[in-house]
Amino acid sequence: MPLIDGRPVVLAPMAGITNRAFRRLCREAGGERGLYVSEMTTSRALVERNAETMDMVTFGPGEWPRSVQLYGVDPQVMAAAVRMVVDEDLADHIDMNFGCPVPKVTRKGGGSALPWKRDLFRAIVTAAVDAAGGRVPVSVKMRTGIDDEHLTYLEAGRSAAEAGVAWVALHGRTASQMYAGTADWDAIARLKDELAPYGTPVLGNGDIWTAADALRMVASTGVDGVVVGRGCLGRPWLFAQLGAAFAGTPVPDEPRLDAVLGILRRHAQLLVDDYGEQRGCRDIRKHMAWYLKGFRVPQPVRLALGTVTTLDDLDALLSRIDPDQGFNAAVGEGPRGRTSGNRRPSLPDGWLDSRYLDEALACELREAELSVSGG
Repeated sequence: MPLIDGRPVVLAPMAGITNRAFRRLCREAGGERGLYVSEMTTSRALVERNAETMDMVTFGPGEWPRSVQLYGVDPQVMAAAVRMVVDEDLADHIDMNFGCPVPKVTRKGGGSALPWKRDLFRAIVTAAVDAAGGRVPVSVKMRTGIDDEHLTYLEAGRSAAEAGVAWVALHGRTASQMYAGTADWDAIARLKDELAPYGTPVLGNGDIWTAADALRMVASTGVDGVVVGRGCLGRPWLFAQLGAAFAGTPVPDEPRLDAVLGILRRHAQLLVDDYGEQRGCRDIRKHMAWYLKGFRVPQPVRLALGTVTTLDDLDALLSRIDPDQGFNAAVGEGPRGRTSGNRRPSLPDGWLDSRYLDEALACELREAELSVSGG
């Protein structure tokens, strides 16, 4: 795994975002030494060789190290998926998702709900590490817990360290927070202290919008690196800035709008090259508001960009934007992406009754994993 001055900078897996095109764009923008993780991949779907899932774990030319994130709720299926990745040389690093807070995942006992079942969490992590057999590093990404009354991160971190994971990444929010409020960097610092006797590195995630934020997190928590998610939406050049900050070299300035429009157009082209014009143009629509945040864009153009269907249409619309604009740091460097939260998590019935998994719930989980097969 490449390091930046000994400190990893990791692109967080984001569904519908961290595909081959976006990962390549981050590298082209200057972040060659980061670790760029794929979208979350369902372990069951991978073992079944679902076509869409197999495409998600197919990496582009020059992608190294190849990093895939797996989601699952069954230790045996997770182990089978890890063996497949390793035996078939599909990736150079495997991350496991125990942090996703969205209801369709937590209501099945997965993502950020799963560490509450301490025996199931330990079984899955141990099975994955054992299946990898030291041939590729296996890491864990998680949240602080389900809510403030059901925190799990310290115990789960210890379990992961004892299982032999390469590192633990912690998003300093609970599942109930979703993406609202402020990330708890103090919790990240506590986990770093907790895992110090094991020698297990800890990476911090949450509220890193700029290179300065990343340096502040490292200074205040002692973490070994940072994981960046929403902060790079519409700002793939952030990884070049992070690399410079950790290397102690001058941090590149935020680009002016003419450069941003060029990156946006390059992003669209990469998507079209990979998925075809119809799907590629449909996919780029979600990125428009992120790229153009803080810039003056005629309202009719903004609206039309949300329905663009061809690259020619995109070019025509971009030509109607005045490119001679500086980056509005007060707006452009602030929070972006999802900010909703502070709601009761969706969980399986009786999930919080015990820290251990009973057989009835185990059967439900096996059925739930089948229902998310498909990636």
